[in-house]
Parts: sequence; C-alpha cells; structure tokens
Amino acid sequence: MNTWRNASLAVTAAALLALTTACGQEQGPASPNGQPVGNAAAQAPADSGYGSDGGYGSDVGADSAPKEAGQLAVWDSKKLGEVLTDSEGFTLYRFDKDTAEPPTSNCEGDCAKTWPVVAAGNATAAAGTDAGLIGEVTRADGTKQLTVGGWPMYRYAKDTGPGETNGQGVGGTWFVSAPDGKKAAANADGADAAEPADLAGLSVRKDPKLGDIVVDKRGMTVYRFKKDSAWPMKSACTGECLKKWPVVAPVSKNDVDGVTTKGFVTFNRPDGIKQQSIDCWPVYTFSGDAKPGDTNGQGVGGTWYAVSPEAKLVGAPK
Repeated sequence: MNTWRNASLAVTAAALLALTTACGQEQGPASPNGQPVGNAAAQAPADSGYGSDGGYGSDVGADSAPKEAGQLAVWDSKKLGEVLTDSEGFTLYRFDKDTAEPPTSNCEGDCAKTWPVVAAGNATAAAGTDAGLIGEVTRADGTKQLTVGGWPMYRYAKDTGPGETNGQGVGGTWFVSAPDGKKAAANADGADAAEPADLAGLSVRKDPKLGDIVVDKRGMTVYRFKKDSAWPMKSACTGECLKKWPVVAPVSKNDVDGVTTKGFVTFNRPDGIKQQSIDCWPVYTFSGDAKPGDTNGQGVGGTWYAVSPEAKLVGAPK
C-alpha cells in the first residue's frame, strides 16, 4: 500500500513540476501588478496603469463633457452596412431633425444628455474616406460639434461598449451614420459579409501595421492584458471588463497553426469560465472588433495589446 501511495505522490509532484515549468518558472516572479480574478479591475486607482477608464475602453455617460472623435473608423455591419465610429469604436449617429445645409443641431438640453455631442477638433477621416466631408458647426451654447457631410455627429448614452448600435431607429429620427454622413444602409441585395476562410482554433495573421499577430478561428485579433500575470496565472479582467474583452475559449493543441504551444494550458478562472492561455498568459478578443482584420483593441488604456505568435505584447512600450 505504501509503495502505491508513494508512486501516486510522485506522479502528482511530477505533474505539478511540469505545470510550473510550463507556466513561467523561467519568467521569474509574477508581475507585482497582477490581480486575482476576485479583485475587480475597476476598483484600481485611476493612475494604476489601467487608464482613467479602467483600461477597458471609455464608456459614454449621459453627463460626459463633449468628447472629440479622434481617428474615425469604419466597420461593416451585416445588418447596417458601413458604420462610422470614433477612435474607440463607439458608433456615431445623426438626427433627422438636424439639417446638413446649412449644418444645424437641434438637439439641446435633455436631448444632448441622451445623445452626447461629438466635439469638433482632432477628428481625422477614416481610411479610404473623403477628408473634405469632415467639418464643424457652432451650437447654440457656443461649443463646436463635429459634422460629417454637413450632419452633426452624436454618440448614444445607452451604447456602453464599442460596436453597439442601440440608438439605431430610436424615435424614428436617430440613425447610425455612414462614412459620408448619410444614414447607414445594408447592401441592396441584403447579402452578408463574406465569412473568413476555415482557420485553425488559433493561427497567425500578418497585419500591415503590427506584423504577425494571433487570431482565433473567426479571424478575430487576440489580445493580452498587461495587468494579468502568467505565474501564478491570474486575470485582472472581471465583470464589466469581460463584456468588452471576452475570453478565448479553450483550444486543442492539435488545432493550432504557427502559434507557440509553450504554456498552452486552460485557465480555470475563479468565476467558473474556462480560458485559453498562451505561454501561460490569459488571452482575449475585443468586442469593438467587428470583423476579421480589426485591431481596435490595440493599445486601449495603455494595457491591452495584440499577441505575437510567441505570446509577446505587440507594439507595447518598452
């Protein structure tokens, strides 16, 4: 009996040693900023490296001061066609009671709380669109609002994350904006966007700006969170964070193409969710990426970055 028990203990110890070696023993001590899942990231102080918005990407609140759009972007919605967004992936809207010639905003007071105006200034046209369509209008309170094709631009307070279009059709007067300021509309034939080619569970895509990055089976960019740690394996993304940064579900080693399988283990999170790790780093996708090829999560909050095939942070400051 003792012989069997000793053998069993030896097997257990060997398994633990293998996991230790796989999950970063050679990486040194865990990051001092790593937090267990039970500690909500939103509780971190504003200057802890999460950014003022918790590192998850900004939320648009009803009482927010007018916020600039920055680098405009376009994503293809299967239902709405080409949708115009701000630099953080939040949908921009137009109001039928406004006018484009001349540009005039008729959304004031409580209306502007529900539909926060997009401040003019620091707006850059989306790639492949006409920069001449970008303009501004002076509102009744003297502030300047971004216009596209003459139409004043707004966000919607009930859009709590990138890629949401909850304001579409509200009151029969609010509509998602297309890149030219017109109402977004699906293709006339109603055809859905083409599905990505059959991909491995995790594979590599060559991005024109970032180089080789990891993508999931849908072709969506895979990210790491700087506040996580690999050993001990911990995720600092919980609660609301997971709505914006969904975990990558477990992937079989046999379903990997070009990505390291070092430390390729399933992370059993304390919240009960099973998450894939690469080199023992938990990995995620971004809800603001609407289609394969999008990298809208890159650099968000100074804490989220695409993942290289070797599980390194792509483009993160040294």
